[in-house]
Amino acid sequence: MPYVESFGTWPFGEEWLWEAACGCYLPLLDLLDLLDSGDAPLTLSLTPVLCDQLAAPGLSERFRRFIDETRRFTHAEDARGLRAGDHPDLAAELERAWKADYEHALERFAAHCDDLLGAFARHVSWTSSATHAVLPLLATDACTHLQVQAGIASHTARFDRAWRGGFWLPECAHAPHLEPILAAAGVRATCVELTRRVGSGARENLRPLLSESGVVLFPIDRSLISLVWSDTGYPADDAYRDYHRHTVHHHNPWTNGGGCYDQELACARASSHATDFVDRALERLAREGAGLPGGGLAVCALDTELLGHWWYEGLTWLKALIRECAAKGLELVRLDDAQERFEPLPVSELRLPSGDRAHPQPPWEWAQSPPSSWGRHNDLCTWSGPAVAELAFAARAAELQTLAAAVSGTAGPAAVRELLALQASDWAFMVSRELAVPYAEERLAGHRAALERALAEGPDASVEGLRNLAANADPAVLLRP
Repeated sequence: MPYVESFGTWPFGEEWLWEAACGCYLPLLDLLDLLDSGDAPLTLSLTPVLCDQLAAPGLSERFRRFIDETRRFTHAEDARGLRAGDHPDLAAELERAWKADYEHALERFAAHCDDLLGAFARHVSWTSSATHAVLPLLATDACTHLQVQAGIASHTARFDRAWRGGFWLPECAHAPHLEPILAAAGVRATCVELTRRVGSGARENLRPLLSESGVVLFPIDRSLISLVWSDTGYPADDAYRDYHRHTVHHHNPWTNGGGCYDQELACARASSHATDFVDRALERLAREGAGLPGGGLAVCALDTELLGHWWYEGLTWLKALIRECAAKGLELVRLDDAQERFEPLPVSELRLPSGDRAHPQPPWEWAQSPPSSWGRHNDLCTWSGPAVAELAFAARAAELQTLAAAVSGTAGPAAVRELLALQASDWAFMVSRELAVPYAEERLAGHRAALERALAEGPDASVEGLRNLAANADPAVLLRP
């Protein structure tokens, strides 16, 4: 979740945070609390930039006001309009959704003492960089250190639970030169996307790797992830709620198939998709994991907001998935625990599939591996391709400018935090994917102008406009060897 708290309102801005809280975070907490007996060892990361928002002053009041005033009104208005247009079934669905999703969210928020961040504390284990920057695209090691260390400082300051070194690379964007930086910051494990090199479904994706810096690299398993997260994945099924078709006030009473949403039918479909996922995972591990230590480890990594927010039935699917795993003997394991159970293969010993005569694989040299991500083409083009190249270069120029100011002693907390805001991966993603482009461009221009002001005003420049963003960032990190 990009930092949207206090930065804009409908249709773009902090409404995204409130909707994610209603559709994903609060229902997910209910599921995690229900499964807290240890039956579902899921690995949950909370990005520091989301934590910054959940800890912001005044959040609970604005969240309650959004539901009590905005969503209560918009559901009633859209239901009235649908009935007037002779669509009583759609109107009834909106009324059901108001009670089930929004009124219930208020009740669950109160049950957690209006403290979402505190409620997540006993479930979260991994952290990420300060503002979800695509780390291989940063221009300097110094600013990469800043992003990593500020993110870890945010996590350890907020959560009493001991951090075991798990670090999610934003957008799963990896390059070998990051590994020493991660290791120096105390990172013990992260995830990488190897699909470009080894192919989807390859057995090389089922075993952890050990980098030369000592960081364990867990390959994510694209063959399983694509069952859920792809244009033809489960969420595209006709029975599920259509995320893209809206009423006047952006509510969703239709199915992907075009009819009125039927929750009972959709939940039954989610259960069948959970069964399908478990069956496919068991088949994959039996086929490709044979002979690997522990029978292989298939890592299915998803943006949490996919479940419940973008894919309305996603948490129903996850709950059914956990039940199916227990029934069919597919063991779930947290990645923190997997570090101890699955022997990693040193990257120097990894051998790529040979390919065919027409397309042989090049010799394997891990240190020379190109950057990878879970974005389009599994490279960095989503955040640096032609559509956003100008943005990427502007961010790198701002980074070099800020680093030079830090060396001269004129870059204070405001400048450093504005730079971190500018480096968030979300702005380029929105422009590249043509999603809320005006908002992304406005945020980029705003943070760039604010950075210029902060550099001009010097170390004592005001940080008031940044709200609660990246408060743990330490400008001194830029000057450390």
